[in-house]
Amino acid sequence: MNFDDTPQEAAFRQEVRSWIAANAPKQYEAGLKTSGFGHTALEGVDIIKVSKEWQQKKFDAGWACLHWPKEYGGRGASPIERVIWQQEEGVYAALSSLFIIGHGMCGPTMMAYASEEHKRNYLPPLAAGEHIWCQLFSEPAGGSDLAGLRTKAERDGDGWVVNGQKIWTSGAQHSDYGILITRTDPTVPKHKGLTMFFLDMKSPGIEIRPIKQVNGQSGFNEVYFTDVRIPDSQRLGKVGDGWNVSLTTLMNERLSIGSGMPTGFPELLDFCCSLETDNGAAIDNPAVRSKLATFAVRTSGLKYTAFRSISALSKGEVPGPENSIGKLVAGSAMQEIAMMALDLQAEAGALLSPGQAAASARFQAMLLRSPATRVEGGTDEILRNIIAERVLGLPADIRVDKAVPFNQIPTSGR
Repeated sequence: MNFDDTPQEAAFRQEVRSWIAANAPKQYEAGLKTSGFGHTALEGVDIIKVSKEWQQKKFDAGWACLHWPKEYGGRGASPIERVIWQQEEGVYAALSSLFIIGHGMCGPTMMAYASEEHKRNYLPPLAAGEHIWCQLFSEPAGGSDLAGLRTKAERDGDGWVVNGQKIWTSGAQHSDYGILITRTDPTVPKHKGLTMFFLDMKSPGIEIRPIKQVNGQSGFNEVYFTDVRIPDSQRLGKVGDGWNVSLTTLMNERLSIGSGMPTGFPELLDFCCSLETDNGAAIDNPAVRSKLATFAVRTSGLKYTAFRSISALSKGEVPGPENSIGKLVAGSAMQEIAMMALDLQAEAGALLSPGQAAASARFQAMLLRSPATRVEGGTDEILRNIIAERVLGLPADIRVDKAVPFNQIPTSGR
């Protein structure tokens, strides 16, 4: 397979490169290079304001959400053009992380199930960075069992009234809108009684409580719903078909996370090239080189697996269960890379201050953040089950609650 640019692709790459060189916020480049993995080096900067400005600039010039149709704020670009943009945007792509859930998960779900009027009203402002979206799925009692959710939506006239709680909602405290999955019929098996909506996150009755993480940040939130009203026009899909709608979101989530999740390998390689140990340069140690080679192979596999998924999308295919592979591999690789870097730092690996620790404590931040990467978007165990059953065709796990109405499934309370 030839991965060299065709003449047309080379011309497109040059167009992208020239625009970024002329328009990128270069004053933040140095800070962005040392950001990520659970911390930002843009101290004293309103990162939300800067991110929105960069997204708006891209939108105005036709570089936002390249693969989206033009009528919804995109460019109608080909998959390879999308890949070229991602390659050339480089460190400035970190400024788009605020919108990754909206662009990668909520947007595709809206395109698949929202009315044409809603798509034209809500998607362009999402592409432009005017609005931030979140995904309201996980619940405290559900664990990894999304279909075990208990947030209720009850019909009331031409709308619905929602009561319940969601947890681990990334970016909810900054969001303008969200997609929400609820239980609308507890008398049928748990996968059958779900319905999906989108809603205004400023609606009366919504309370957002940020969760303090071990790395000192609060990227996740608890969200409480008390008699929150949602018009039926904001329902996505049929009543009771929320599970199938959620699969569209989840497959896009795993594609979005798995194809864009940084593993930290380039940073580890640079670190090993510059680190001097008691036995000489770390990069000259055969054991270090062997581990680096292993991580290089994994990173390359992730890259080209993502390209394959993007090519499938170009043919009109819905992201499939094979996208769980990228997310599974990237999450474990990040954790192992962080551990290797801290092992090389020896006792200094316990330092957390960016001003004292080697590599500005990036690998410490990565290690503190990495457990979440193996839970969010599907735990390692869930992803392995998906790969085994839906990719490899192995026998499914036994499910004793498969045909049992949700309200008859035993719980700790009864």
